[in-house]
Amino acid sequence: MSAEDITVIVGAGQAGAELASALRQQKYAGRIVLVGEEPHLPYRRPPLSKTYLSGEAAVDSLLIRNEAAYAKLGIECRVGARAVYIDRAAKALQFEDGSAQTYTRLALATGGRPRKLDIPGHDLAGVHYVRTIADVDRLRAELAPGRRLVVIGGGYIGLEIAAVAVKLGAQVTLLEALPRVLARVATAELSAFYERLHRGRGVDLRTGAGVERLDGAGRVETVVLKDGSRMPADLVVVGIGLLPNQELAAASGLAVDNGIVVDAYARTSDPDIVAAGDCARHHNGFLGRSLRLESVPGAQEQARTAAMTLCGAAQAHAAVPWFWSDQYDLKLQMVGIADGHDQQVVRGDLGGDSFAVFYLKDGALISATTVNRPQDFMLAKRLVAGQARVAAEHLADEAVPLKDHLSVLSS
Repeated sequence: MSAEDITVIVGAGQAGAELASALRQQKYAGRIVLVGEEPHLPYRRPPLSKTYLSGEAAVDSLLIRNEAAYAKLGIECRVGARAVYIDRAAKALQFEDGSAQTYTRLALATGGRPRKLDIPGHDLAGVHYVRTIADVDRLRAELAPGRRLVVIGGGYIGLEIAAVAVKLGAQVTLLEALPRVLARVATAELSAFYERLHRGRGVDLRTGAGVERLDGAGRVETVVLKDGSRMPADLVVVGIGLLPNQELAAASGLAVDNGIVVDAYARTSDPDIVAAGDCARHHNGFLGRSLRLESVPGAQEQARTAAMTLCGAAQAHAAVPWFWSDQYDLKLQMVGIADGHDQQVVRGDLGGDSFAVFYLKDGALISATTVNRPQDFMLAKRLVAGQARVAAEHLADEAVPLKDHLSVLSS
């Protein structure tokens, strides 16, 4: 690609920022225009529900790079700009303000948005979602000691919000409609561990608790459950999942299916358009199937794949997915996908605050979860990536260092 080429990246989040810098690392010489709807330069979202909500982190600390760093890389950042249509024939991106930007290649890193409640009272004041800096700023303004907070949703976001709110002195109730928290992403044993953890810290955690409606005179005052029980609330935080921002792609005729459909090289159904991050349903070579992942490491890996494709050095995406969550003083780290495992091995004590759980299928290690064991996690990543075949009793034996099992990868 020549210096006259223009690559436009729609979406100034983790994937968009990584894609822009990866293009320069691949010696891309053309213009790079990074477009974002928010008024901020690209920033890290994970701290929003943790250190930023607690007040421990300032806005500037969230930025992936400062303005000078983007200028040095020759990356043009257009913030506060909403793209509304892709004219694929003319290769032009149209914006809400009526302006347009031509492109040679286009990258979509549009991310996702919180799934909204669809019940009476969903639009009352005091009902919050957490996805952006502005969202958390509004929540922080209302979160104070003694306030009654109801969190709807027992996924990562809901649990992280509950942990911070308790430390800030709020009275926290967490409601999960399913029989256990983290039901979509963790095994029953890990769910039980986190339920014990939160209850032990003072959270009124209720599972199997479906919400019927929110009541209040202009502002939320009561959460009414499907069993008829009522609980007072000064504010509500909703964390019931993420929807991919695929509308821009769909309107231009690109294939979508719970995300913008891309192949193993991040290519959409248009050869001049790639997609990466939370918005993309990609083919993962390691897992051998297509899926949409909501993961910062996944977004970064997909972005690097997309950059290589745009630079003519296509390499199939085959990274092992991994995730993390900080709650109280515990760090949860997960690698691989445990779906379909036929054996589970615990290393340490599930009743304590430091352990690892390994998941095997047909004798091969396919996933691992660690709590407060960063060194074990780094080793587990290598073992899962190599689909190591390690005897269950050896994984469970803490007298045998986990690093000793790495030898099986070269055998």
